[in-house]
Amino acid sequence: MSTADQPRPITAESLDTAFAAGIRHGFFTRDGGVSEGIYRGLNVGLGSNDDPEKVRENRRRVSAWFGLPPDRLATAHQVHSPDVVVVTAEYDGSRPQADAQVTASPGVVLGVLTADCGPILFADPENRVIGAAHAGWKGALAGVLENTIEAMIALGAQRDKIRATLGPSISQASYEVGPEFVDRFIATDRDFEAFFIPSAKPGHAMFDLPGLTVRRLNRAGVRADSIGICTYAAPETFFSYRRTTHAGEPDYGRQISAIAMMED
Repeated sequence: MSTADQPRPITAESLDTAFAAGIRHGFFTRDGGVSEGIYRGLNVGLGSNDDPEKVRENRRRVSAWFGLPPDRLATAHQVHSPDVVVVTAEYDGSRPQADAQVTASPGVVLGVLTADCGPILFADPENRVIGAAHAGWKGALAGVLENTIEAMIALGAQRDKIRATLGPSISQASYEVGPEFVDRFIATDRDFEAFFIPSAKPGHAMFDLPGLTVRRLNRAGVRADSIGICTYAAPETFFSYRRTTHAGEPDYGRQISAIAMMED
């Protein structure tokens, strides 16, 4: 595989500092994959209708970027829940229904799949605990972010040592919602009104999912930031469920964001 054919993930400066502790991460794009057509590039979505062999090869390339075999890539069956699972060194390839994973074991890649929802990677480099969460509006509202932090602490992390970065996700400029959506959030917390601005469509609003995500992470006591890249607005670089829906396409791919602790 030539350099041009390899994945070229985006990394976050806030998490790059964890590299000294043997922690490596990447927010992967469509670059470096073998899928074709509407799935062109690095589609890792087992739930898509893409050729399964191509998806497996794409996942192998992600694992290889971390220097690990494909059976060490741990991804969950994501269901927009607040649920978190602990992954151990004995990871067996299962895909439990959950939307976040944490581990204190080296040699396992934690991955979350997205196509507009927020991928959040977590690291406590001092205590060597990592996490990865998938947060769409349902998960963010239900507490998946806070639950991931608590699960990391249960494994030995310290709240004030945890760093969290939100990867590429849909931006406020591309996320129009109806009035019932706004009402649901404001009924939960009046302060959430700050994440909505009026849209051009009467009665509708534009929703700032990244802003909500970072706010909740900061409120939970960890250092959090965002890559600040919109998936909807970059069709050559990222898959987007909403863009696919607007274009009337039959299906869509998923990109992956992943983090791992290297073996000592």
